[in-house]
Amino acid sequence: MSKAFEGVRVLEVAAWTFVPVAGAMLADMGAEVIKVEPPNGDPQRGLQNMLNTETRGPNPFTEIPNRGKRSITLDLASEAGHDVLMRLAATADVFLTSYLPEVRRKLKIDVEDLRAANPKIIYARGSGWGNAGPMRNVGGYDLASAWATSGFADRLSLGRPEGPPPMPAAFFDLQGGNTIAGGIATALFKRERTGEPSIVDVSLMNVGMWALAPDIVSAPYVEAPSVPNRKMPGNPITNWYRTRDDRWIYLVCLQGDRFWAEFCGVIERPDLIDDPRFASAQLRFQNREACVQELDAVFIEYTLEKWKARFADFSGVWAPALKFRELHEHPQVAANGYLPQLTNNEGLDFRLVSSAMHFDETPTAPAGPAPELGQDTELVLMEAGFDWDEIEEARARGGLG
Repeated sequence: MSKAFEGVRVLEVAAWTFVPVAGAMLADMGAEVIKVEPPNGDPQRGLQNMLNTETRGPNPFTEIPNRGKRSITLDLASEAGHDVLMRLAATADVFLTSYLPEVRRKLKIDVEDLRAANPKIIYARGSGWGNAGPMRNVGGYDLASAWATSGFADRLSLGRPEGPPPMPAAFFDLQGGNTIAGGIATALFKRERTGEPSIVDVSLMNVGMWALAPDIVSAPYVEAPSVPNRKMPGNPITNWYRTRDDRWIYLVCLQGDRFWAEFCGVIERPDLIDDPRFASAQLRFQNREACVQELDAVFIEYTLEKWKARFADFSGVWAPALKFRELHEHPQVAANGYLPQLTNNEGLDFRLVSSAMHFDETPTAPAGPAPELGQDTELVLMEAGFDWDEIEEARARGGLG
């Protein structure tokens, strides 16, 4: 079965996670993605990996954003390296970059440079703060450009004297990569229909704002956001409760009156169905603190496993708060191929999260592990029409690092 982007060639000049993960997603869907790295590699290759301090596991910051790609090394600051890049660009459908405007101008890899080599190339760029405005040349990681700037960190700091919690690794980078990949797909569709190539822009600041859109849109009309309070929810059965073994269960029963009686049966408290304090959504809201107290006292009586058995046939939406390791054994993960197994270049078997877009009832599994630095340089150049003498000449002139 063919994949959506088979036959599409992507030339990626990007570093870290945000922009490269978009290239990885396109590779998952069949594109040939050529990762162009400087002679010393993408700086993320040397990033200390705090998620895996043991040597036996994969480096998620290498494998997640670079799976399925081919790696070549070019010194784009040299004339020879630039010449090689332009010849490759003439064969590509998409140019993908995370470099800032001043760097793109200095290296001569801006839109006009690539379009001179290939008038039909789609030019996609990701940045921290956007391609316009006073911060267009300021670098940005998702911790600063999205987590801090979008209001997310401030929102999570409400009611927490110690301040906001730490951001999960690459939290907005991965969402931003989704957006870039979607933008490139849209641009490919437009070019197929009209013949016109596009410039695709995605910024982490915009991605962060999109994730918090309801709060941002409401901000001019709200004096101050309310402090999140589990004890005083708008709906006691759209809330979360602690179990005896210190786990949490999330309830998402937005239609409270529809599920209240069934829910009370599941927790074996039928007396609460017609309790005059809780008999309707309005009454449960008016007496929400008392309702949560009742439910807290119920949920704390049993372990998560006991509650999972009781809720197995509940028609409302609920879920336990899972630990990361539990996802490796979750039946839905296995059934849908959400954690396919790969073998990296060192012979290590490991599991990698699949892209969230599946096609034709088939999981979108990575085409392969992340490449070693520069492992495909000669082969890619030969496929692009370079003969061996030209490759050696480019190397002698310092273009290949």
